[in-house]
Amino acid sequence: MKKLTSKQRERELKVIAAIPDDLIDTSDIPELTEEQLSRAIRSQMYRPIKRPVTMRLDADIIEWLRKDGPGYQTKANTLLRREMIRSYEERKRPEQADRTEAKSNKTKRAQSH
Repeated sequence: MKKLTSKQRERELKVIAAIPDDLIDTSDIPELTEEQLSRAIRSQMYRPIKRPVTMRLDADIIEWLRKDGPGYQTKANTLLRREMIRSYEERKRPEQADRTEAKSNKTKRAQSH
């Protein structure tokens, strides 16, 4: 198969993007359930775009980050990402508890009738 030029690829993508969603046959692709989505994890292949920033950090924090040698910026990024994910998960927990409680209440009502 011949490789497409960037212009040909761009044209094809525009044609595909113009197709209305209701005309796309997704019958062979099952919908993900809420449970599946709640257990989803980011792939090890996920590589977000890096952006340079200037931050003012306390001297002792910089010293601690650098104590293991090169890679202190990666270490800082990893720590911040871990905290970001923990924050997202914390926000999800009350919603999941609410859904579980609502299902439980609905089941109890159905059983009592």
